[in-house]
Amino acid sequence: MHIVITSVHGNPNVGLFGFANDSFCLLGREVPNHTAKEIEQALRVPVHRVTICGTSLVGAFCAGNNQVVLVPGVIHDEEKAELDRLGIPYQVISTKLTALGNNILCNDVGCLVNPEFSADVKKRIRQALNVKLKPGLIAGLPTVGSCGVANAASCFLHRDATDEEIAYIEDLLEAKAETGTVNLASPYIRSGIICNSRGFVVGDRSGGPEITFIDQALGFMDRK
Repeated sequence: MHIVITSVHGNPNVGLFGFANDSFCLLGREVPNHTAKEIEQALRVPVHRVTICGTSLVGAFCAGNNQVVLVPGVIHDEEKAELDRLGIPYQVISTKLTALGNNILCNDVGCLVNPEFSADVKKRIRQALNVKLKPGLIAGLPTVGSCGVANAASCFLHRDATDEEIAYIEDLLEAKAETGTVNLASPYIRSGIICNSRGFVVGDRSGGPEITFIDQALGFMDRK
């Protein structure tokens, strides 16, 4: 099964605790063993439990694609050493917007970023990910990473994303975009979802229709 419906110690905001691509998944150390194993099976990648910036909020602090994981400059030296030991490719991005996961939406083709990033930081993000990059908004909000998730072919966005924003993102990421909610009507998609091109993890407060629509929006139903 390519779906895991779960929480972390009762917290349905599972997206805050993980980052995944098609090679590996990083989860916060607070994620229980049995949950980590379920996620490994659904995403079909090795799972590593780590801390970033001294917390389990891996999804809030990390962004990236299949090339590299972006981590903030406030990451601890021992955490970088752990990523090195695990063979995880990463790039440190020093910026005051340390919650990179909340401010970057990307895949292997393009990257949408918070317009408040400096020109130098945007250049370093673009070079690290090796994709085209543009600043933009989702639902009028600059924290674009918190408002969506993306994989190779699809992205799922904040329910209030405008038609113009959707078209802009579809062109940038070369991926079909849909809008909706997670965890019973939360528009902050990233907080409730971890995904790659093989499966997804969703918060257990999500309703059946929400999960079905997410499954469709991320392109998995088309493969059945």
